[in-house]
Amino acid sequence: MDLPFITYNPDLLATVAPQLEAELAEQLAQRNFSEQAKGILKRLLAGQRPGIDDLARELHMSTRTLQRRLTEEGISFQRLLEDARRELARHYLLHSSRELNETAYLLGYEDANSFFRAFHHWEGTSPGQWREFQKNSATQTHLATPAMRRQASLGFHRTIKGGGL
Repeated sequence: MDLPFITYNPDLLATVAPQLEAELAEQLAQRNFSEQAKGILKRLLAGQRPGIDDLARELHMSTRTLQRRLTEEGISFQRLLEDARRELARHYLLHSSRELNETAYLLGYEDANSFFRAFHHWEGTSPGQWREFQKNSATQTHLATPAMRRQASLGFHRTIKGGGL
């Protein structure tokens, strides 16, 4: 895990880190343990590949205690890491115009292809297609009612599961 990142970008990291830190600090105060741990993982993911030892250190507890606490809430470290990456990926794709390889770097992936495979597993489509669909959907539903927006979202998930995209 001490291998250098191919896509390392210190300027991008310096730009993103302060905003992410502030948002996460605000959200952490209102969450259960696994949600707090996921929030810390999101912060640790900024250009790194955090392990369970890193998370335990941030939480000021032993690795074993962290594993026990996560098990009590029915989640593994690997699942928590995947959930953090997925949520951040969706956020980055929706709220920025970053290149996909920059997004992969920020999520702690060694290369963009690993990110593309993971994203396709999560969403059933490529990051670029998902971003484009979300942009088009937001434009079309901007003036729609909440019920219409929910229906559009369900239609997207149905299309993906049915192999339409």
